Amino acid sequence: MSGAIIRAVSPLVPLVAGLAALVAGVLVLRTYGPRYRVGRLLATTPDVTVAQARGMASGPPHYVRVRGRIDAEDEFEDEHHRPLVFRRTQFQLQRNRRWETFEDDRKRVPFEIREGLDSIAVDDGALDAGLVVIPRESVGTATDLTDRVPPGTAATTPARLWIEQISSVEHAIATGVPVIDEHGLPRLTAGLGRPLVLTTLEPSEAMRILSEGSRARPLVAVLCLAAGFLLITIAIVLAIAGATL
Repeated sequence: MSGAIIRAVSPLVPLVAGLAALVAGVLVLRTYGPRYRVGRLLATTPDVTVAQARGMASGPPHYVRVRGRIDAEDEFEDEHHRPLVFRRTQFQLQRNRRWETFEDDRKRVPFEIREGLDSIAVDDGALDAGLVVIPRESVGTATDLTDRVPPGTAATTPARLWIEQISSVEHAIATGVPVIDEHGLPRLTAGLGRPLVLTTLEPSEAMRILSEGSRARPLVAVLCLAAGFLLITIAIVLAIAGATL
């Protein structure tokens, strides 16, 4: 009787349902844009020590993750007198429910990640979507930025000031490719088709920032992916069982 039941259930049904669930999960993750990729790189890149990263700089390229303290010879202060090595200020307008940057100002000084006596420079010029810190945000309308917004912008258009910065008193996690720079020194930068990623947060907090504080979308994505793999496994088991009966 059980054999008849197994033969009656086509493996095609759970297979198609599983593939549909996987596609749905991937589509949900893709709504995060480059943030999804940054989160995946933070979670899956293999750890090496700073000393090991320095040694890799003169060999074949490898994409690795290092941890350590931010250090710099020169610093600058923000308005609260915090010592900084990097500050990015973006002025943005909201269009079609998305924030679009119309002015991007950066101030930076050379800095490195130090672990004990070992250090490796960070290519601060390569930091972009891979920077994951707690942002400072101020939201208003275009009327609050009358001297900055593009001509023709409606006064009621939502606008915001978005600031991301790195302090020299923080610890960081960075992923990238160790290389030898133009001065003959080891440096961590983007490479192998992947961005330079740097966060001053613990991984769990960095993931929360990358998911924009939303728990629903990541949960839906995880459930869809888990259901997809489960259904495909069931389809395989049914196919094998049907072939042996």
